[in-house]
Amino acid sequence: MKTNTETSRQKRLYALLLIPAFSAVLALNHFGFFFKSGSAGGGILILLVLYFNQLKRSKDVWAIIAAFLFSIGGDWFLSHRHGEPERFVAGIALFFIAHIGYLWYALLKGRIRWIFTLILLVAYLLFFFLKLSPVINDQSLMFAALVYLLISCFSLGGAVGLEAPAPERLAYIFGIFLILFSDTIIAFREFLGYRELSFLILPTYYLAHLAITFSLMYRKIALN
Repeated sequence: MKTNTETSRQKRLYALLLIPAFSAVLALNHFGFFFKSGSAGGGILILLVLYFNQLKRSKDVWAIIAAFLFSIGGDWFLSHRHGEPERFVAGIALFFIAHIGYLWYALLKGRIRWIFTLILLVAYLLFFFLKLSPVINDQSLMFAALVYLLISCFSLGGAVGLEAPAPERLAYIFGIFLILFSDTIIAFREFLGYRELSFLILPTYYLAHLAITFSLMYRKIALN
């Protein structure tokens, strides 16, 4: 049974989440890319601090750190594309690698839930071929969007199959779901011209990083 001192220490450690949360708030108020990258960057710093003594043998933690780093890179290309489709494709490519990191993490701690993943794939492939592909004229962009769609579905399927205590597992699933949700809204905006939900893109993206970071924090703090 944990003592009051241990419980108080845990609460202080969870307060570290205020760092990426504060950065996200500043980013939403247009304080620049440094703060825009802070939700993932803050998550990286928190994980490095908490897992410092275990990093050499923690492939799963490195998978998330790498995913966050590539997310920052992908976000930079999308934020500085200036109408250039090549930068949009580069951003998608980096986010694709980030999803490999998320999937790798999930597979190190569980397995893909295939029935869920196949249902998700069917739904998104129908969306892609019926709605997106007819309006995408650039072949490289179409290929990038399709491949990214596939890895996103597998990433969420892996998250659902994570074998972990409920708070850790649900937070991770929620984080990956939010990334897919944010990306879906981007697809509606960029390819279909539907902008009514665009205000949700960044808040859900930042919240995803917070949820994923919390998942790994819970595993380290509450279970040790």
